[in-house]
Amino acid sequence: MQNLDGILPLWKEKGLTSHDCVFKARKILHMKKIGHTGTLDPNVDGVLPLCLGKGTKLVDLIMDKTKTYVGEITLGFATETEDLDGKIIDELAIDQPIPSEVIDQKMQEFKGIITQIPPMYSAVKVNGRRLYEYARANETVERPTRQVEIHQFKRTSSVEYDNEKHVQRFKFEVVCGKGTYIRTLASNLGESLGVPATMIKLTRTGSSPFSKNECLTLAEVKQAVTDGSINQYVWSIDRVLNQYPTWEVPAHLIKLIRNGAVIDKDQLPKDLSDEPIVAAQIDNQIIGLYGPHPTKENKVKPKKMF
Repeated sequence: MQNLDGILPLWKEKGLTSHDCVFKARKILHMKKIGHTGTLDPNVDGVLPLCLGKGTKLVDLIMDKTKTYVGEITLGFATETEDLDGKIIDELAIDQPIPSEVIDQKMQEFKGIITQIPPMYSAVKVNGRRLYEYARANETVERPTRQVEIHQFKRTSSVEYDNEKHVQRFKFEVVCGKGTYIRTLASNLGESLGVPATMIKLTRTGSSPFSKNECLTLAEVKQAVTDGSINQYVWSIDRVLNQYPTWEVPAHLIKLIRNGAVIDKDQLPKDLSDEPIVAAQIDNQIIGLYGPHPTKENKVKPKKMF
């Protein structure tokens, strides 16, 4: 089959790594140039857009977009991995249940730009090694902090109290920016409540602009290839980019823009000159994304060329 260019929204099932999904998709689609747009842990299912062919140029743009997650948190114990994959390292019997209003108030305090420390059991690299490699070798290393943005962190169920285990659990939804560790967010919430906490379930329901409704499982991708319908599920590059304001490049600038030239800001239409990203279009086809030059005032430069 011919190479596909664009984005294929995949529903990653539990038990697979994000790399597994790329490996399997390469075999199913008979193409090598495939990338994913943000790692999901093996025990997490959900939306994992795959960039195909020329669509791989969009990987970082999609990774920069907001993500939506739903899951469940248990208060009363903590694990070394901040989810159910690790052994319990802290327990505290909750004899006096924490009121739901207090939990809600603490969740609200995480809204905005926050600082996170990635968990030791994560793929973040320090000095050329992944943190989980240090953790498995029982070695400690200073972890880099990161700034992430939380747009929404809210409870979506009643808070249940387990009389026998003396724990509390509830479901939640998070809308956040790139690089956010949801299990760390759950752990941090516990700290702010004065109790250990663990994320016990997680599903990514959205990776903007894709939601669960647009996704295919690997089995469905295979079936679509077999019956010849796979093209209808692949989003074209233009379709993904239509969220940006478009600029039909005037004839006298076509050669410059095709070559990715830096141009004066006032060469853009007035209503687009202050936009963070403008899609440059020639003959109704987007050929690049332009935005403010990082060092030259009143200049715009290509952020991405297609």
